[in-house]
Amino acid sequence: MGTLSRFVFLLILIHHLCHNSAIDVLSSGSSLSAEQSSDVLCSPNGIFICGFYNISPNASTFSIWFSNVSERTVVWSANPLRPVYSWGSKVKLNFDGSMVIKDYSGQTVWTNNVTSSIAEQAQLLDTGNLIVKGKGDIILWQSFTSPTDTLLPTQRINATIKLVSTNRLLVPGHYSMRFDDQFLISLFDDQNDFSLIYWPDPTATIWAKQRIQFMINTSGVLDSLGQFQGSDNTSFMAADQGSHIIRRLTLDYDGNLRLYSLNDNGTWLVTWMAFPQLCNVHGVCGRNGICVYTPVPSCVCPPGFDVIDPNDWGQGCRPKINITCDKQKVKFVHLPNTNFFGFDLSAHHSVSYITCEKKCLDDCNCNGFAYLQGAGDCYPKAILLNGRSLHVQRIGSMYLKLAKDLEVSESSIPQSHVFGPKYGPNCSEANEYVIENFTNRNKTGHNISKYLYFYGFLSAIFIAELIFIVLGWFILRRECNQLRGAWPAEAGYEMIANHFRRYTYRELVTATRKFKDELGRGASGIVYKGVLKDNRVVAVKKLGDINQGGEEFQHELSVIGRIYHMNLVRVWGFCSDGPHRILISEYVENGSLEKTLFSVDGSEILLEWKQRFHIALGVARGLAYLHHECLEWVIHCDVKPENILLDENLEPKIADFGLAKLLNRGGSNINVSRIQGTRGYLAPEWVSSLPITAKVDVYSFGVVLLELLNGARISDMEKNEDEEVEMVLGRIVRMLKENLKFDGTEQSWISQFIDARLKGEFNYMQARTMMKLAVSCLEEDRSRRPTMENVVQMLVSVDEVTSRIGGGGAV
Repeated sequence: MGTLSRFVFLLILIHHLCHNSAIDVLSSGSSLSAEQSSDVLCSPNGIFICGFYNISPNASTFSIWFSNVSERTVVWSANPLRPVYSWGSKVKLNFDGSMVIKDYSGQTVWTNNVTSSIAEQAQLLDTGNLIVKGKGDIILWQSFTSPTDTLLPTQRINATIKLVSTNRLLVPGHYSMRFDDQFLISLFDDQNDFSLIYWPDPTATIWAKQRIQFMINTSGVLDSLGQFQGSDNTSFMAADQGSHIIRRLTLDYDGNLRLYSLNDNGTWLVTWMAFPQLCNVHGVCGRNGICVYTPVPSCVCPPGFDVIDPNDWGQGCRPKINITCDKQKVKFVHLPNTNFFGFDLSAHHSVSYITCEKKCLDDCNCNGFAYLQGAGDCYPKAILLNGRSLHVQRIGSMYLKLAKDLEVSESSIPQSHVFGPKYGPNCSEANEYVIENFTNRNKTGHNISKYLYFYGFLSAIFIAELIFIVLGWFILRRECNQLRGAWPAEAGYEMIANHFRRYTYRELVTATRKFKDELGRGASGIVYKGVLKDNRVVAVKKLGDINQGGEEFQHELSVIGRIYHMNLVRVWGFCSDGPHRILISEYVENGSLEKTLFSVDGSEILLEWKQRFHIALGVARGLAYLHHECLEWVIHCDVKPENILLDENLEPKIADFGLAKLLNRGGSNINVSRIQGTRGYLAPEWVSSLPITAKVDVYSFGVVLLELLNGARISDMEKNEDEEVEMVLGRIVRMLKENLKFDGTEQSWISQFIDARLKGEFNYMQARTMMKLAVSCLEEDRSRRPTMENVVQMLVSVDEVTSRIGGGGAV
């Protein structure tokens, strides 16, 4: 009775607090804003809250969560894949019943697709169901019909509804719960190339599953006592069966379906789960990964494999050396009491080990085989998935096909230690495999870094633009009069006209033949080719954002006339006639590095090694000038091959530095005209609230170095097209960092990384130095990155050394 009393008291207290800071209903025409934490809907019993939920400091989703738990638990989200800024965004209930989420710019992010003439209000019920009501209490829409990863008591699942696992950033995973083709409630592993049922046991018969197929009324519901009952006879019960307990049924990110109950301390207890042994979840350790008990369930990589992402074992492991079909010498490594379940190429019974081994050797698609001694069962494997190591003799042994020259130690053979002490890595063993404990699995989240990059970048843009809007008006008023009289028609006008001057819009229309010859376009505007009256060929950039072009222009003009360097594109002048904001700069003959390096648009120029090294040195010098030698500290913020131009002698020139944000030397406040950036080249600072410094350009320069070395974009350096570029970049940096530790004679990995089109013609010392620089420039911690001055010094030093020893050619 004491527990019940505390529970009732807690609900009364929560109800009182919630209703002092929230509203009960959202009337037609009203809205909830993202920046006000108190601008939320509260259920009458105070258990649930609906509003904007911060998944990062500046990104939010419109969600429903429990109010009385120690850590917020989201049960539903409208826009998990399209979060909005935590300022200026809102959700509005229109008079036609449509509930619409708009971001700060007014763009529609989500809508419930309701159109009705009788809509009255939106309300969050005691059950956690958000509804839109019409006249006569008619429900026009409800969140219960579109769940995310959680079912609440009384919420039904049917043939048109499914649960999808999500991580802590609310990003959907690859596990789902829904009705299958036989109308049976099932758990699915939905990968890119397959979708398989893994619960209930797909190997069991329908009678063993105790299910009823093809029932017309397909439904399932969790009742208030903690029992789930489905139309197909699916049934399970919470261990703490009874009323007055807050519960939720969640498909967690690790693929396990769990029933949770809230205890008196505001924490969740698991009272039922589909898989008491987590290793039985389909693909829980990803492709090539093996699930072991240590004694807790953990993931490891087999010998000859490395983990792809230690923070997300669902991505599995990759082979250190790929097996090819060109008569490569191979061997088989024995993994006792281990098997990869499913994806067999064939099945053979009562055969010898030698016969089984030969079948795998003769098949190029075979990556290993499972063999059961005694029974003689042989299963060659095409895909190594669902790997498990158990102390059960009947699962047999796995024999991995590996390159013959790959060394394998005993310590790298995965084994479960069910009754032993908790497993930990043995640092004395060089080949000890990486191990990951599942106990913190749900707390880490999947691919958090790639979405933090995305959300943080959007947030940085928004904050910068806010600061600029507030300050821009004062700056424009102060500088307007000075700008108007900056270039009067006086005697000395012709003397300075060819250096930096103001052009009229009519002059530029004539010079560009009415803007006919387009050179390219980007985020800041379109570039056209033109010829001035003095026969100079120029590039004319027409800024696209007319409304904000004026503010951007004022910031450029404060420094643009004083910047000149051989590795920076020379800006000859500008136009500011009415709404027109145009920059006039020198024309660079060979276009962007992107076109030449990546052979875009059929470029026939192949950059030789000397040219690539010279481009790296020239870009470094240009950035060092911007960072350290200008009268004002200029940060480019968008260093990438598209913004590096090559003249007729393939001398690099950095473009678009006039559009970058400016930071006064020694200052700490961000003063941005427009933050520019591209996925893959963005430094981690955009994710955090750290001040943006010149180290963001150092990071981008590190990416450009890797692309100069490899001759391909970072996103194209590996074959997995579905992988985010940040994950590819991180893996490449880790590989380089590991290989650079060894200074032995075996350095074939360097030539393998260098652009194959060079046919081995490159300077070993220069290549290794560029790799070291790229790794140091791409440090997550910006304090560990070098300055561009340091980068220039290192490149100049290695250039001088190689020149003295005559090392300008091949390895």
